[in-house]
Amino acid sequence: MKKWFAVIGDPIAQSKSPEMHNAWYEEGNVDATYIPIHVKPEHLQQAVASFKLLGTSGWNVTIPHKQTIIPFLDELDELAEKMGAVNTVVRTAEGKLKGYNTDGPGFVKSLEHAIGTMKRDAPILLIGAGGAARGIAFALQLTGYKNITIANRTVENAQRIIDDMHAGKAVSMQEAERSLANFEIFIQTTPAGMTTGDFALPFSLEKFPAGAIAADIVYNPLMTPFLQAAEQKGAIIINGLGMFVHQGAIAYEHWLGHYPNTNAMIARLTAQLGGNYVNR
Repeated sequence: MKKWFAVIGDPIAQSKSPEMHNAWYEEGNVDATYIPIHVKPEHLQQAVASFKLLGTSGWNVTIPHKQTIIPFLDELDELAEKMGAVNTVVRTAEGKLKGYNTDGPGFVKSLEHAIGTMKRDAPILLIGAGGAARGIAFALQLTGYKNITIANRTVENAQRIIDDMHAGKAVSMQEAERSLANFEIFIQTTPAGMTTGDFALPFSLEKFPAGAIAADIVYNPLMTPFLQAAEQKGAIIINGLGMFVHQGAIAYEHWLGHYPNTNAMIARLTAQLGGNYVNR
């Protein structure tokens, strides 16, 4: 029987997930399809019930449903439970709905695809304290990264993540800006630089250390102001496209049991968006 998968959100037309997953199905000769479904917040519970009734094998979840979907699921994996957010739902063999979050692990795979695994002891500055930052912080910690500082305009929000991790340090944006030379890896998780948001820097990179690694989770545009400024300071830069592809690949693996070709997909989407994934 043909399998079907979906991505739900509000809005949803901008998602590149259907193109990505359907290309993987074709490439792997998988008898499946993946569709975008616009679900408004007030219809979320009905949508989940409909998916169970109609026999979907799983689906992805994007804004604004990543937290609000949790009460409608049967169980969560460890990372999704710690994060309090779900971006992937799997229908198990028993018919239960299990929630996962692949965003943080997708970022870590993207990072290590670019720089390898030798930097796990390096001091990291994580910029922002929203849901993406929380997921990345926990995924980094679970992978073995030990030295994490989180900077945010509202320090209390950063401190909550640090408290939940039982490790690391929370600082203000101003304190982070003054101490940029103390870090080797910078991860920008705020919406700053998105084509739909403020095309701006989270703070000045005047003291940014040459040779550091600068990553941004935004992939449209590929070159955000943060990455542009970091590259001018001699940084190795990594845009958000790898995170997007790898989080989708981890979801694919949960559903179908094997990891798809991420290198070809990154190259394909990079060609569409224009630019480079990593500048080396």
